[in-house]
Amino acid sequence: MLRKSLLLFTIVFLVASPVYAAPTVESLELSVNLVWVMLGAFLVFFMHAGFAMVESGFTRSKNALNILMKNFITISVAAILFYVVGYGLMFGTSGGSLIGVDGFLLSGVEDIGFFVFQAMFVATCATIMSGAVAERIKLGSYVLIVAAMTAVIYPVVGHWIWQGDGWLTSLGFSDFAGSTVVHLTGAVGAFMVVLILGPRLGKYKANKVNVIPGHNIPLGALGVFILWLGWFGFNGGSSLAADPELVPMVIGTTLLSTSAALVASVAYTKLRFKRVDASLSLNGVLAGLVGITAGCAEISLGGSIAVGLISGVLLVEGIRFLDVKCRVDDPVGAIAVHGICGIWGTIAIGFFSTNSGLFYGFGPAQLGIQAIGVLAVIAWVAVTVGGFTYVLNLISPIRVSEEEEIAGLDFAEHGSNAYDFKDTLLTNDDTDASTGLALADRLNNISVGKNVNTE
Repeated sequence: MLRKSLLLFTIVFLVASPVYAAPTVESLELSVNLVWVMLGAFLVFFMHAGFAMVESGFTRSKNALNILMKNFITISVAAILFYVVGYGLMFGTSGGSLIGVDGFLLSGVEDIGFFVFQAMFVATCATIMSGAVAERIKLGSYVLIVAAMTAVIYPVVGHWIWQGDGWLTSLGFSDFAGSTVVHLTGAVGAFMVVLILGPRLGKYKANKVNVIPGHNIPLGALGVFILWLGWFGFNGGSSLAADPELVPMVIGTTLLSTSAALVASVAYTKLRFKRVDASLSLNGVLAGLVGITAGCAEISLGGSIAVGLISGVLLVEGIRFLDVKCRVDDPVGAIAVHGICGIWGTIAIGFFSTNSGLFYGFGPAQLGIQAIGVLAVIAWVAVTVGGFTYVLNLISPIRVSEEEEIAGLDFAEHGSNAYDFKDTLLTNDDTDASTGLALADRLNNISVGKNVNTE
C-alpha cells in the first residue's frame, strides 16, 4: 500500500509541476554579467565606509560624529537625486551633446542595475568634498552643495564623457572608470568650496603652517585598506560585464599602480623629509588608485607601475604645494589625491595607452584630447560649484561660528560626541582623577600641533 501511495504521489507531482525551459547561453551570460556589476556596486558602496574612516581618523575627535553623519547623508541624498533627475541628465537622450533630456525618475529605463552602479559613483564624487571641507562647514550648507553636485553638476560631466553622444566622447576622450568624471569633478568642487570657506582656526599664522593632527591614524589606515578593496569593484565593475580578458587586466593594473604609488610615497618622503611619513604614504595608496582609474583598461601592467610611481610622488608634492604655498586647508588631502592625481591619470592615457598613447607610436593627438577634456571639466565645475557656493554664502554663511568650531561640530551640530573620554579615561582607584580629566580635556580639544616653516 505504501509503495502504491508513493508511486501515485510521484506521478501527480510530475504531472502538476510546471515545465521550465533550460537556460540558454545568452541568459546565463546576462545573469553572470549582472552579478558582476552588482558585486562592483556593493564594493563601491562599501568604499563609503572607507571614506568615513579616512576622514574621521585624519581629523580631530571632536568632529568625528559630524563626519560620519555627512558621509551617510551624502550617499542617501545622492541616490535619491540621481534617481529623480541626475540619471536623466547623464544618460538620457542627448540634447546637443551637452546634456540628457529624458529618463527622469528612470522613465523608460529598463536596466536598473546600471542605475544602481552609477548611483554609487555619483555618491563617491560628492563625498570627496566632505573630507576637504571637514571641521568647519555647516551641515545644512554641505547638504545643499551635495544636492547641486549630484543633481546637475556631476551628471553633466558624465554626459559629456560616458554618454555615447557626449561631445568629449565624440572627440575620442578616454576615461574608463572616472579619473576625471568622478575624481577630478569632486576635487575641483572641493577646491572651490574650500576657497570660500577658508582654513580652520589656527591652521595658518604669519609664515607658519600649523599641523593639526588627526586623532586616529590607525582608523584612517583601515579606511585606506577598505578603499583599496572597494576600488577593485570601482574599476573592475566599470567593465559592465564579466569579461574574462578585460576584468583581470583591469584588476591587475589597479593593483600594480596602487602598490607602486605606495612604494613611491614611502621612498620619496624618506628622501624628502628624512623619515617615512605615514599619512602621506597612506594617501599615496589613494593617489595610485585615482591615477590608474582612467586608463586601467588600456594601460599595460608595466605602464601601470610607471603611472603609480609618478602618482605617489605627485601626491606628496601636491599636498605640500596646496598646503604650504597656496594655503588651501584640506584636512585629508582630498584635493591633491583626487584632483592632481585625477589630472595625471587622465593625461597618462595620452602617454601610456596601448591603443593611442604617445609611447606606443600613436603621436600626440590623444594627449591633446585628454588635455581638452580636463580643462573643460575644470572650467565647468569651478564656475558652477564656485558660483553656487558663493551665492549660498551670501544668503547665509556656510561656515560655523568660531565658538562652534572650537567646541567641535559633534556638539554644535548634533548635541553629542563620538567619544566620551572623561567618563572612562584614567578614573580607576589608583589614579589621580584630576590628572585623568586634564588629559581628557587635552585629547578632546587637540587643535594645533607642531609648526612647519613655509620658507
